[in-house]
Amino acid sequence: MFRFHFASVCLVLSSLLAAQEATVRGTVNVVHRSKSESGSGEVVVWLTPIGSHDVVSPGQTTRLLQKNKRFTPHVLAVTPGTAVEFPNQDPFFHDVFSIYHGKPFDLGLYESGEVRKVLFTRPGVSYIFCNIHPEMSAVVVVVNTPYFTITGGDGRFSIPRVPPGHYRLEVWHELAESAELESLARTLQIVPGDNAQTPLELHSSDATREHLNKYGEEYRSDKTKY
Repeated sequence: MFRFHFASVCLVLSSLLAAQEATVRGTVNVVHRSKSESGSGEVVVWLTPIGSHDVVSPGQTTRLLQKNKRFTPHVLAVTPGTAVEFPNQDPFFHDVFSIYHGKPFDLGLYESGEVRKVLFTRPGVSYIFCNIHPEMSAVVVVVNTPYFTITGGDGRFSIPRVPPGHYRLEVWHELAESAELESLARTLQIVPGDNAQTPLELHSSDATREHLNKYGEEYRSDKTKY
């Protein structure tokens, strides 16, 4: 009898908590400078509770796959303390590194089938490259909140299970100006249920991000054969 009563109470409490949670949804429209570019994907959107000092837990280990001389996904968002694996699934060597902002690291040269791992310990943006293949790039965005997502190609986003309260909404896009991203930040009062936001608009330069190799030198053409 006691076990049945306790289970019933837990079910009621769980239902009440779920009813108090909110979903924050909206759209980010990316305006492209180049006519050859389109889509509003790969925009990171996150909500930071105002006045909260809760410690954010690390997420589950995730992956940035190396295949066909590409990192997949190109943009990854995680919380501090999350481990990211870098599996090499190409039939040749890769040499993954990051020396631009965020978390600096150098995984060294490793072969097909091998996996190496990085722990992203603090908030920030890490630009990641391969020291052999200059066309390879990815970005890991570490946000100090569990309430985040990345837009799909249509620019839509949805952040579920957000406790009601006051939050700061922020967005990040790889090819947008920092000043514009800062101007798009807003304070929200989240209430239980559906919280639809007015659309946001940002501008992409569509410019290729130029970078040097991990030694601070230009890439040599004879190192990009494979």
